[in-house]
Amino acid sequence: MRRRLALLLWAVSLPLFAADCPDWTAVRAERELAALHARLSAWNAAYRREGTSPVSDAVYDQAGARLDAWRNCFPDLAREARPSTAGPAGELVHPVPQAGLAKLDDGAAVRAWLARRDDVWLQPKVDGVAVTLVYEGGRLVRAISRGDGRRGQDWTDRARGLPAVPERLPASAPERLVLQGELYRRLDDHVQAEAGSAGARGDVVGWLARERLDAARAARIGLFVWGWPDGPSTMAERLAGLEALGFPDTARWSRPVGDLDAVRARREAWYRGPLPFATDGVVLKQGRRPGIAARRAEPPRWAAAWKHPPREALAEVRGVAFPVGRTGRITPLLHLVPVELDGRTLRRVSVGSLERWEALDIRPGDRVVVALAGLTIPRLEGVAWRAAERAAVTPPGPDAHHRLSCWHPRPGCEGQFLARLAWLSGERALDIPGVGPGTWRALVAAGRVDGLLDWLALSPAALVTAEGIGEVRAARLASAFAAARSRPFAAWLAALGPPPGWESGAAPGWSALAARSPAEWRALPGVGAVRAEALGDFFSHPEVRRLAARLAEAGIAGFRPRQR
Repeated sequence: MRRRLALLLWAVSLPLFAADCPDWTAVRAERELAALHARLSAWNAAYRREGTSPVSDAVYDQAGARLDAWRNCFPDLAREARPSTAGPAGELVHPVPQAGLAKLDDGAAVRAWLARRDDVWLQPKVDGVAVTLVYEGGRLVRAISRGDGRRGQDWTDRARGLPAVPERLPASAPERLVLQGELYRRLDDHVQAEAGSAGARGDVVGWLARERLDAARAARIGLFVWGWPDGPSTMAERLAGLEALGFPDTARWSRPVGDLDAVRARREAWYRGPLPFATDGVVLKQGRRPGIAARRAEPPRWAAAWKHPPREALAEVRGVAFPVGRTGRITPLLHLVPVELDGRTLRRVSVGSLERWEALDIRPGDRVVVALAGLTIPRLEGVAWRAAERAAVTPPGPDAHHRLSCWHPRPGCEGQFLARLAWLSGERALDIPGVGPGTWRALVAAGRVDGLLDWLALSPAALVTAEGIGEVRAARLASAFAAARSRPFAAWLAALGPPPGWESGAAPGWSALAARSPAEWRALPGVGAVRAEALGDFFSHPEVRRLAARLAEAGIAGFRPRQR
């Protein structure tokens, strides 16, 4: 059940964008609309061919709403009003259109829908691949993919290989039977709120696309029948009839509901509890509905969907930054036009690595898909579509930063130097209370810290010259800095940021460590050739040796030369 009447969904979402008209020339507007139009058409084509899409329904709906909003902003542009959903020739006509469902946005909409109806039932909105099954004389004669709801691909041969789709029905079956349902991947104790759809729909599509579907995979495809257009007039009779015909899932997962509280409770239970399939919401259905002759290729009035909270959102990239970490690793960061997702406002998202950014080539103006990892951390899912006009972005050179670069805040080194300071005061090194990135940023900006250890000599009078540090805080900082002198040698060594592996066979003082050759490092447990070379480079580096000498002058234990 996919593309739930895109026109209606886009119209519902349109007010979100109506007041957000970009400041574009007519030429650029034509190019930007064409780019989005082409992407939506490609998504539609992929869905018709394969029954799935590279993006979620929520992202598809948001993209469609964005296209309509831009058309309102530039009404003089002449272009096809909607992306094409035309499919390839040779498709089969659905005996009854698969019309999709109208969407209820929230509890208030559900309450209003319920107020006009009685005998309402609730079913999970199974996230799978929609199909129409046609039986004649008790035999399966047609299986048709959803396609555009009117026509779809011939899936008959594929369906006959699925244990969940009976090839023969009991003798009590009607002479001609049309069923509509969802082919889904069987899952074990799937919790939608935690795992999302887990790629279940894509798995089914991939399996059905194989030339030969093996028995093990075929058995993992289930069938949920959600429509019997010419079936009995009441829901109870339809459920009993489907079970007798060999389609038990429908009765098992259908519940009568009387009010919003009942709907909300069951929806929440299905969202957070274990199910044998992925879902993307619930479907409310009136028990009695019109017969097959009254069906149209439009959302029925007797059914509606209330989807689960979206797990993804479409976001516009405002800018691209390239923060450098303590070890010189560059982690591109996308600054976003603020977007709401699951009650949170997302303003930035990490790309993960410079290599991934280069592969995706994300620029300001591009639209990306973002999600929440673990419901808290923004995560980049991919690029939805690219801006027609590509802004110039110049990342740092891949060799500009490394583990032994940026010991001072010189131009281009500010980020890595501040990351070194933040590590030094963090809990894995000196663990200095009340000192974080903001403190270091203020001291560097005031010119008080130009090297990794300059803070050792700062008095309260010098500290108050930094923005945001008053006399009381300056006294506390001076006290914390003084207390750090008594931290053990291992903490001070960690503060300098040596490569991993220095802990193996750690010597009692600096002199012994600095005297080790790469071969001696490599002889230690867990230290390979690459790490041994990195350790040798670190302990022999001139800047590191100067820092060690300064710590020796300051009387820090472990750095003073051993007495003969």
